[in-house]
Amino acid sequence: MGLVIEFHLDRRAGLAPYLQLVQQVEQALRLGLLLPGDQLPTAKSVVSALGINSNTVLKAYRELEHAGLVEVRAGVGTFVQAGTPPAAVPDHPRLRTRLATWMVAARDAGLAAEDVRALVSTTLREVYGAQERSA
Repeated sequence: MGLVIEFHLDRRAGLAPYLQLVQQVEQALRLGLLLPGDQLPTAKSVVSALGINSNTVLKAYRELEHAGLVEVRAGVGTFVQAGTPPAAVPDHPRLRTRLATWMVAARDAGLAAEDVRALVSTTLREVYGAQERSA
């Protein structure tokens, strides 16, 4: 089996590296990219790939374990828990393709990644904030 998840860090994100790793696992679970029983990369491989301290990776894995999302098996590895909820976005490939098309158009229109991030964040608050107020 190949790597199920490949971590990356955005050093300009303003979010601690361990929290970025936690978010990436949570997002992969939400999208169904990680499934119960899947093994996360070893701390050693994440440290090597990202050039970060091993304590950062271990802290992220402990946080995920505390949240009940993964199980750490001493000497074996870190695995997605069997009781993890199924993907919240079952139709994500089609939606992701549409979003990618939109993002390419935004980039071609001259928007930088930070511009797109701000636009998406603002629109999320508007759409989901209005939805929550009407519920």
